[in-house]
Amino acid sequence: MTTVTEQLRWQNWARTESAQPEQVAYPRDLEHLCSIVRSRGALRVRAIGAGHSFTGAAVTEGIQIRMDALDLLERVDPRPDGTTHVTVGAGIRLHALNRVLAACGLAMRNLGDIDRQTLAGAISTGTHGTGSRLGGLATQVVGVRLVTAQGDVVEASPQHHPELFEVARLGLGSVGVLAAITLEAVPAFHLSAVEVPLPLDEVLERLDGPDGLVDGNDHFEFYWFPHTRRALTKSNNRAPNGAGPGLHPLRGWVDDELLSNGVFAATNRLAAAAPALTPRINRIASRALSARAYTAPSPQVFASPRRVRFREMEYAIPRAQLREVLAEIDSWISASGVNIPFPLEVRFAAADDVWLSTAHGRPTAYVAVHQYLRLPYGRYFQAVERIMAQVDGRPHWGKLHWLGADRLAELYPQFAEARAVRAQADPDGAFRNEYLDRVLGPLA
Repeated sequence: MTTVTEQLRWQNWARTESAQPEQVAYPRDLEHLCSIVRSRGALRVRAIGAGHSFTGAAVTEGIQIRMDALDLLERVDPRPDGTTHVTVGAGIRLHALNRVLAACGLAMRNLGDIDRQTLAGAISTGTHGTGSRLGGLATQVVGVRLVTAQGDVVEASPQHHPELFEVARLGLGSVGVLAAITLEAVPAFHLSAVEVPLPLDEVLERLDGPDGLVDGNDHFEFYWFPHTRRALTKSNNRAPNGAGPGLHPLRGWVDDELLSNGVFAATNRLAAAAPALTPRINRIASRALSARAYTAPSPQVFASPRRVRFREMEYAIPRAQLREVLAEIDSWISASGVNIPFPLEVRFAAADDVWLSTAHGRPTAYVAVHQYLRLPYGRYFQAVERIMAQVDGRPHWGKLHWLGADRLAELYPQFAEARAVRAQADPDGAFRNEYLDRVLGPLA
């Protein structure tokens, strides 16, 4: 096995996890990847993406596999229903995937708001965007090529090895190393983006109903600034033939780089140095927001640059419980004295049938809480987690939380089936680590 041993300690993007793997391997191709897994000996193996998971999902003291070279477009297969099945290497980054698809006249039907992750890492942790009629990234996966614990190659899909497919497409890499992924892509499209600051109470009042903010838009989300009653709403809808004004480059730089990253970083540093100023900072920031509207190719609207480091916890809750949950969080913030400079992010998704999807079986609202890297987050996040527990919230698999397998088994109807597939696929624990054992349970 060809490996490169590195003395540098690995850290994830958020600086919440680190590891010192015994070996670091860079597979050149599928055959090389199989040989790495096959000759691992007693060492455990974890494939690593871009390090954007806040949890220990990728941590290993054994062999860390970096999948950067497995990032090529393999096949484009048009389908009778107007979609196209596209097979790509699992190590491709989402921003690179978007370029590859665009060159073929294609796009993902929905994406999250960050595009730095690898495709394999994003689907394995349940990454999602927003849209009440749409699911997360894993719902767009129609096939996987998996390297098993024995170093063999298995092609899995809903028709072939369907149970293995379920846990391979969203299962934290617990049943093998994803080498290639087949996606159901759609014809490329533009989005008309409208961003409007509104009073939070107005947003909550207008959320529901056929013409409400959530169901009346293809994609809707909002950001609420703690210590205020102000929110920024984002409504994105398909624009026929790309019709509509583009975003002026200067306005885009001011909003997305200067304000959302440069000034935001400065205000967070100020809040860390003088926490008592946080409510005033948030009030000024929320009232300084201005409306904007533009039209652009969908990947440019979905994703935004994120250069301010933070810690994040996100919970998926029944959509009908959103107002109650936000009111509880607001009450706790007011009573606690904790200062929070980061806005809460609220998104939406359709119910799906992916075994370990956070939206499994129920229309879902996602509530994400963040805290700046230099500020403590434990008390805030644990309080929010207690609130989420009251409505059977499910934590994002790649973001901070404290739940274990016993509680998660109560939240997922097919959790036992997923555990059984894992045990059969990896009986000797080749892909185990501490985080997987905590959230999926130890292997027998």
